Amino acid sequence: MEETLAELRETFKSRRTRPVAWRKKQLNAILNLIHDNEDLIFKALYKDLGKHPTEAFRDEVGVVEKSVRDSLSCLEKWVAPKKRPLPLVFFPARGEVLPEPLGVVLIFSSWNFPIILALEPVIGAVSAGNAVVLKPSELAPACSKFLKETIPLYLDKQAIRVIDGGADVGEKLLNLKWDKIFFTGSPRVGRIVLTAAAKHLTPVTLELGGKCPAILDTISNSAEMKVAVKRIAGGKWTPHIGQACIAIDYVLVQEHCAPTLIELLKKSIREFYGENPKDFKSISRIVNKHHFERVHNLLKDPEVASSIVHGGSVDEEKLFIEPTILVNPPLDSEIMTEEIFGPLLPIITLKDIEESIEFINSRPKPLVIYAFTKDEAFKRKVLSETSSGGVTFNDAIIQFICDSLPFGGVGQSGFGRYHGKYSFDTFSHEKAVLYRNFFPEIGPRYPPWNAFKLLFIRLIYRYDYVGLLLLLLGLKRY
Repeated sequence: MEETLAELRETFKSRRTRPVAWRKKQLNAILNLIHDNEDLIFKALYKDLGKHPTEAFRDEVGVVEKSVRDSLSCLEKWVAPKKRPLPLVFFPARGEVLPEPLGVVLIFSSWNFPIILALEPVIGAVSAGNAVVLKPSELAPACSKFLKETIPLYLDKQAIRVIDGGADVGEKLLNLKWDKIFFTGSPRVGRIVLTAAAKHLTPVTLELGGKCPAILDTISNSAEMKVAVKRIAGGKWTPHIGQACIAIDYVLVQEHCAPTLIELLKKSIREFYGENPKDFKSISRIVNKHHFERVHNLLKDPEVASSIVHGGSVDEEKLFIEPTILVNPPLDSEIMTEEIFGPLLPIITLKDIEESIEFINSRPKPLVIYAFTKDEAFKRKVLSETSSGGVTFNDAIIQFICDSLPFGGVGQSGFGRYHGKYSFDTFSHEKAVLYRNFFPEIGPRYPPWNAFKLLFIRLIYRYDYVGLLLLLLGLKRY
């Protein structure tokens, strides 16, 4: 590993990764990699996670393609120096912000979306002109093997490497000095990454997830209510059967709306997966036995089990857990204190929907808050009185593919952001540059009195145009 890092540092030092032409060549290579190997990607995703090709293209392949095209179309604008206005006291001068690559960066990707969560950060790192080491998750071995074998065939091997392996490999990588670490995963491992990075003062981006709530306000129009609940169901179960950091973790709803919500959710499940979801061939499975047991154990608490109103069946051999609806499980139970990351959906009833603000604020800051409401005053209240990585009104999940918006967490849900231009910024340093000339240099015509020195300084800082006046009068330097 030390040898690999040394080679990448030499590559970066040679400025090989700096030209825009090199960056575009790598981006086009990622596009070719995706196009040429689409079937192999589908097979790997099915082998690791049971993803249907439609889901695989929607959530992984298509998103990578969209991100690459966006970066290719905007790269010249991103790398160009940005002019910045200067105070008149600096006249004549000009200022700009120049983005420059950080160096050799380390990217840890997650198992639940093993293609997009590996390649999306790589797109940002390459666009910014960095050398890259990618460490795919060992929990998606087929996808990890695919990335390990395929990336060297398309991308510059002197600047971009893939290192696979388990936790021991990750630990060894963290012991080395990097110029940036980008990690997607659990808060538990995120703390390990942050601790290791602190030894070298390495900047870190952590994408950690959390318990993302959905607030369902009273919607009197029955057609709109059906749309809202269908989107809630989609935001829970369609992203890899709930194994996603942005999946809805629980729903907050007023008591009188709960029966309608439950019935419409049941209907949505039947529409998505048929009468017997276990036999539905297009449904993802739990990633492995360990995670299956973790999610299954959430239902073994007697008080939690008694709150189930739909689903709850499991098949250990197939690593299958049925989409399950629970109503008011104990708030101190593990299902309400830990991120579920599976197909279980608790519904918490409230007397007044505005109680949802206090409920959310009493818990760690989520990655996303989803709020379904037509009340503009309540929307403003959600925005002003809660803190989260993002907020989406009247839909779920779709914000992830919007490159014009930053994606990232706050507090326990992570820090840093990426997607589109924000990925480029995450892997860049914005260098401040100030240009001045040697002319004019007008010395003071006479030594100003000490009593006036402080006055002049105050005027310069408080009234910008005074700086130019003082310069012209020859009183700028004392």
